Amino acid sequence: MASEAETNPSIPTESALVDGSALAGRALAAAGASHMFGVVGIPVTAVATRAVAAGVRFIAFHNEQSAGYAASAYGYLTGRPGVLLTVSGPGCVHGLAGLSNAWVNTWPMVMISGSCDQADFGKGDFQELDQIAAVKPFVKLALKATSISEIPRLVQTAFATACAGRPGGCYIDLPADVLHQTISETEASSLLSEAANPIPPQVPDIDITEVDKAVSLIRHAARPLIVFGKGAAYARAEGAVKKFVETTGIPFLPTPMGKGLLPDTHELAATAARSLAIGKCDVALVVGARLNWLLHFGKPPRWSQDVKFILVDISKEEIELRKPHVGLVGDAKRVLDLINREIKDDPFCLGRTHPWVEAISKKAKDNVVKMDAQLAKEVVPFNFLTPMKIIRDAISAQGSPAPILVSEGANTMDVGRAVLVQSEPRTRLDAGTWGTMGVGLGYCIAAAIAEPNRLVVAVEGDSGFGFSAMEVETLVRYQLPVVVIVFNNGGVYGGDRRTPEEITGPHKDDPAPTSFVPGAAYHTLMEAFGGKGYRVSTPDELKSALSESFSARKPAVINLVIDPYAGAESGRLQHKN
Repeated sequence: MASEAETNPSIPTESALVDGSALAGRALAAAGASHMFGVVGIPVTAVATRAVAAGVRFIAFHNEQSAGYAASAYGYLTGRPGVLLTVSGPGCVHGLAGLSNAWVNTWPMVMISGSCDQADFGKGDFQELDQIAAVKPFVKLALKATSISEIPRLVQTAFATACAGRPGGCYIDLPADVLHQTISETEASSLLSEAANPIPPQVPDIDITEVDKAVSLIRHAARPLIVFGKGAAYARAEGAVKKFVETTGIPFLPTPMGKGLLPDTHELAATAARSLAIGKCDVALVVGARLNWLLHFGKPPRWSQDVKFILVDISKEEIELRKPHVGLVGDAKRVLDLINREIKDDPFCLGRTHPWVEAISKKAKDNVVKMDAQLAKEVVPFNFLTPMKIIRDAISAQGSPAPILVSEGANTMDVGRAVLVQSEPRTRLDAGTWGTMGVGLGYCIAAAIAEPNRLVVAVEGDSGFGFSAMEVETLVRYQLPVVVIVFNNGGVYGGDRRTPEEITGPHKDDPAPTSFVPGAAYHTLMEAFGGKGYRVSTPDELKSALSESFSARKPAVINLVIDPYAGAESGRLQHKN
């Protein structure tokens, strides 16, 4: 009687030969990869197909940049390395967009690229590039397999390193000759088994003395503030954040992607009183957020000259760079749990009538009233605020699980940050620490794959959409529940903004550097692939399109036509242009 292995070709026999592509696919599955993003071609097509056979879902893109952005966001949303597969040379270079994005945002990611035969390197081989040198500025670790037997160990090492300490990207180089090498099934199984038990990274102990100092500083502060960022979201610290805020009564300020750890509508939210909160606080507990440009480097005039920072960060180097009054090195959730435990032994709470809480609350309410007055005006042709309010209400009506919002663009992202409401953690993805444009569709796909029970809504400027617009075909191919709303104002910031004095020279009749084709029919791009497209220019049309597309939970593009002069050049960063 024949054995199961003999009758089922998908089960390898001991005498079967395993090539590098098959071993790589099995190593990825063994390391815990459930998804991989990328663009196939020489020499990695077989890596993708073998990985699929091993149980890894491959999401095929049109462009490695978008696939890389997807892998980086997947790492953030799941806490597991997002995997990007590229071809050699130009494919590797395109993939650097996502890899560098993961590096700057400190998200776990593993990029795998094929490369030319080792024996032909330096001779001008097909798509030849020193890929290890190319990726090094953007990774924690760059590895190259010089023989098939190294593949399982390198995969496990890259996955462990990507998540250890401060998360980031790792790179694995797989030369074509290594992918074509073969070993026996017995040896392959042995290598996979040996690699399956990597040495766990050391987790440093949190200094309890520093925790005590931090709690004492917070306890005696007159105007304390907690600031939390996407590092706290990545650490799944929402429970610890909620306990801290509601136990102490201290106002909180999230960074853009920290929004949702506590609802934006929480009574202690200081987002609508941001300038007052950071300008007047005397002690700031900063959790999972860096004192970079997003937080004005923690310096005057935005911050008080005398503010004392308590910095919670997974990276000792970050603490040393910023030189806070108290530095706590460790995972955001673990550190906050210790702070909460220390407070529990001797509790304190500011209370609603505390002068600081009252000042923040009053300022926030006043600013909300002003914003509501602007939102109450129904402006047609659309400005940014009128459609943003309609979108806000439609998203809020979805309830829980809340949709994941993807936002990019200058004015579109800036206005959206102020108007759109986050109520659940890790439901906002935007240009991030690097201000990266072009992430939109990649992030949408990652969100839909990582959180299949959530609707994904992209609110994009037409310029931001253009970077990755072809990936709407990918949405349709995989039937992902993504609705892309394109704020169409005819260009970067809104078309031709030149003064008459600037329209001069031999090429003055060319379109402005900021201009696109007026009235572009972006919705028809989605329709070309079988998705649903809408063109809207009035409140009723927008409400109808949102209702229909949200209910359908199918790929859709809403081409939202707005006044080309509604926004401002460079959004809120005009001073940097």
